[in-house]
Amino acid sequence: MSDLVEATPGDGVPNEVTDAIRTLIRWAGDDPSREGLIDTPRRVAKAWREYCAGYGDDPAGHLERVFEEVGGYDEIVLLKDIPFQSHCEHHMAPIIGRAHIAYLPRNHVVGISKLARVLHGFARRLQVQERLTAEVADCIWNGLNPVGVAVVIEATHACMTARGVRTPGVSMTTSRMMGVFRDDERSRKEVLALMGC
Repeated sequence: MSDLVEATPGDGVPNEVTDAIRTLIRWAGDDPSREGLIDTPRRVAKAWREYCAGYGDDPAGHLERVFEEVGGYDEIVLLKDIPFQSHCEHHMAPIIGRAHIAYLPRNHVVGISKLARVLHGFARRLQVQERLTAEVADCIWNGLNPVGVAVVIEATHACMTARGVRTPGVSMTTSRMMGVFRDDERSRKEVLALMGC
């Protein structure tokens, strides 16, 4: 056991983690022992445990319970404007956005909250937006076996707006179309119009 690692406190945060955060505070130019920062390392550690809760989640598991009695419904199912937060894997800076998730069911549907849970399961990991978009779409495609899946994500990236090029007010849009939404132009136009894209 290293000198930095001691017994884990009752809140489950290893001393190694809080020591690393104290080092970062010192490196940034402040004093981690001053009153306002004394509890910051533990708070930051707990916050990061929450930010990265997706590593302990199986997004595909949210799609296991489906409903087949849908009264013959065979049109687009769309959940719009789902807010999410993630963190960029390059700078660990916030990614804040909204997602639109649609699928065209084959013979069953899933509870709509499960679509948001799939998104959050992947978003609560260190991410890049392109991969997040693909992971959500692939998970729904593989989990529900629908006729089509469409995922559009719009987000702002603090790694670009608050540092580096420092260009606030810009957002990035990514999309993934699968099945009929990729192969049929009319279907793609319909789902994008429903999304407001």
